[in-house]
Amino acid sequence: MTALAPLFVGLPLAGAFLAALLGRRYARFPEASGVVTALVVFVLSLLALVAVHRQGAIVYAVGAWEAPLGITMVLDGFSVFMLVTVNLVALLVTVFSLDYMRRFTAGWLFYTLFLLMLAGMNGVVVSGDMFNLFVFLEVAAVSSYVLVAFGTGKHELEAAFKYAVMGTLGSLFILLGVALLYARTSTLNMADMANVIVAEGGGRVLSLVSALVLAGFGLKAAAVPFHAWLPDAHPSAPAPISAMLSGVLIKSLGVYALCRVFFTVIGFTPQVSSILMFLGVVSMLAGVFLAVGQWDLKRLLAYHSISQIGYVLLGIGLGTPLGIAGGLFHLFNHSLFKSLLFLDSGAIEYATGTRDLKRMGGLSRKMPVTSSTTFVASMSIAGIPPFNGFWSKLVIIVAAVEVGRYGYAFLAVLASVLTLASFTKVLRYAFQGRGGDMTESCHEVPVLMRAAMIALAALCLVGGLLLLPGPREYFIDMAGQALTDTVHTATVISEVR
Repeated sequence: MTALAPLFVGLPLAGAFLAALLGRRYARFPEASGVVTALVVFVLSLLALVAVHRQGAIVYAVGAWEAPLGITMVLDGFSVFMLVTVNLVALLVTVFSLDYMRRFTAGWLFYTLFLLMLAGMNGVVVSGDMFNLFVFLEVAAVSSYVLVAFGTGKHELEAAFKYAVMGTLGSLFILLGVALLYARTSTLNMADMANVIVAEGGGRVLSLVSALVLAGFGLKAAAVPFHAWLPDAHPSAPAPISAMLSGVLIKSLGVYALCRVFFTVIGFTPQVSSILMFLGVVSMLAGVFLAVGQWDLKRLLAYHSISQIGYVLLGIGLGTPLGIAGGLFHLFNHSLFKSLLFLDSGAIEYATGTRDLKRMGGLSRKMPVTSSTTFVASMSIAGIPPFNGFWSKLVIIVAAVEVGRYGYAFLAVLASVLTLASFTKVLRYAFQGRGGDMTESCHEVPVLMRAAMIALAALCLVGGLLLLPGPREYFIDMAGQALTDTVHTATVISEVR
């Protein structure tokens, strides 16, 4: 099982290479490469989840070079939690893309970049040292910049340029933070960094590192006030890429990396806790208030991504076992329902040619499957029982009340009510009433697009079952324990030497 870790990077890289090499000669090969690679990597992530549950953290020394000089890849409860989340969404998005992306030329380029982005996200999740975390972060980020501009229209290119500039600024902050950590600890291995900081103290430099890391990964996560790139990037990208950006990219490059650095390396202090909770609440409220007034469907969804990331940051920022469990549970749930919402928006645009809610109407009769899956996703993001979003929001609110953060709990409820109002507007204008000028001749989308949407909707319906004792221990609690048990994690990772 030790050899599992490099496969999460190697297989997508191999798939991307083959798609680029053979895609121009064999038109269908890139599609097959994308689906098969995503399926195999998802199955491997499930195997990794079982393996870590049975035997604990798994450490792979690349090239048999021992840490701290060598490169290590680590599978623990938190990393396999993220691997399952990332690769589940990637698989269903790839299935959706089979029909959706046939409207575009250069399909081989799309699947090449898509698999490179997947390799980068998986690499960030399994990296055991700060330098390679940064390298894989850049692989995923650069691929996403190009994918946002894939339509090559005026708005796509403008949004991609803005995204690239902001993303590069975030990467610069992260690189400076890594350099200062290396100067302080003389190592790049996360476990060794943690051990040096615990033994010798971080000094004043840790405050600067914390600020740089918070700004850099906050930009990648699109948390307020680092969110300016997201409302333009999401509407401009093809729907499958919007689903990946919101569903998993901002979480793997932003939230996961932020948590890994603060919990495993620097240390989770009361000051960090307060900042994360404050940023979480500000993101929740700013995102939902900005979303309410939007009439462009994808732009509305983009602002809700900012809002929902706020719930994740609030839960993790509480720092209690229940709060962290709620934050991680909402991270997983948000990956499902927000990916579904962007796929639904892509299906609507595919059928009607517009994203303007005012030009829609009556789609429930023309597109019953898309209507039903959009309803499920809307109720999930609004936190209506029994859909999955209700349960994770409830855990976060209860965790806030448990530690006396009544104001934060109230604001979380308020943001959820406003989210419901926003998606009531979506359902009313897009699917109810008389048909708009763009919906008279539209019809349901192709079968593979529907299959991916139905699968995500089903997961939103049954997602609350993860709170049952067995699934919760196997998936959510294991991730939370790996995140908070810093001393144990550092000891395990150091044992590779």
